[in-house]
Amino acid sequence: MAASVRDVAREAGVSVGTISNVLNHPDKVSPTTVQRVTAVIERLGFVRNDAARQLRVGRSRTVGLVVLDTRNPFFTDLAHGAQDRALAGGYTVLLGGSDESSDREATLLDLFEEQRVAGLLISPVQTDLTRLWRLREAGTPVVLVDRGSADRSFSSVSVDDVEGGRVAAQHLIDIGRTRIAFLGGPMHIEQVAQRLEGAQAAVSQHAGVVLSVHPTTALTVLEGRRVGEQIAALPAAERPDAIFAANDLLAMGVIQALVMHGTLRIPEDIALVGYDDIDFTSAAVVPITSVRQPAAEIGATAIELLLGEAEGTTPKQIEFQPQLVARASTLGW
Repeated sequence: MAASVRDVAREAGVSVGTISNVLNHPDKVSPTTVQRVTAVIERLGFVRNDAARQLRVGRSRTVGLVVLDTRNPFFTDLAHGAQDRALAGGYTVLLGGSDESSDREATLLDLFEEQRVAGLLISPVQTDLTRLWRLREAGTPVVLVDRGSADRSFSSVSVDDVEGGRVAAQHLIDIGRTRIAFLGGPMHIEQVAQRLEGAQAAVSQHAGVVLSVHPTTALTVLEGRRVGEQIAALPAAERPDAIFAANDLLAMGVIQALVMHGTLRIPEDIALVGYDDIDFTSAAVVPITSVRQPAAEIGATAIELLLGEAEGTTPKQIEFQPQLVARASTLGW
């Protein structure tokens, strides 16, 4: 049978309260007592019941992380950065994917609240943050990831997606493209809407350049391929000569559709820009030009803000600048 805290107290000749202080507040106990209790703990093989301790203090050592799609390598890298920083602070990260569904997001928030997580990192599906307000008012720190806080009421770590969209479209204009198609959706996802806004801003500065919008139901390879097939089937006079996909998964689907079509060349007939700069972009059959986001750094920074909020600091908003990484899908081989 595993040793209990009472076994340790009895063997060390101290109270259970002293054992608790040794484990949680050693500065309140004399060094001699700490040394004696530690020796008994090691000899008896005592492992404290952290679950019971969490129930007493009302919080766990777990941080909840809700992202739009756990299958997207961008969010995997973000979670990795968050986990590394959380572990350094004595926490772990529990990851959940909303699949861009507000109902699924609500279910995850319910579960995390029941688990009494120490804090929450979230890339929200909707712009309505009422539920997140309630969580924070109940004592759970909340940090938005991959999305800014427009009214600065929440801490957030994001990338300037309007600028990212502008940079992507401007690059296509700079290489001489005049009929640009934007692929992305659902449009209630703020990041998608902002990337489109940036692209529209760039196009508006150049006479003779037009932008068409091709909505997708999700930010996936399958949706990219579906819309890519529709574009490939258009008559040459109606077909765009460039595509800006709202993320790299969509761009990879477009690559599949155009390659399967057989007669369209990338970038000669259609140039392509993605967004996120996941690892697969450089390994695609045609390496994809993409707008880079520092995913791991976003995750680690979000944990830093969360730990700060737990200590009572005021909300902070950190925004990284995007960077275009040009490859063969726009520049050729």
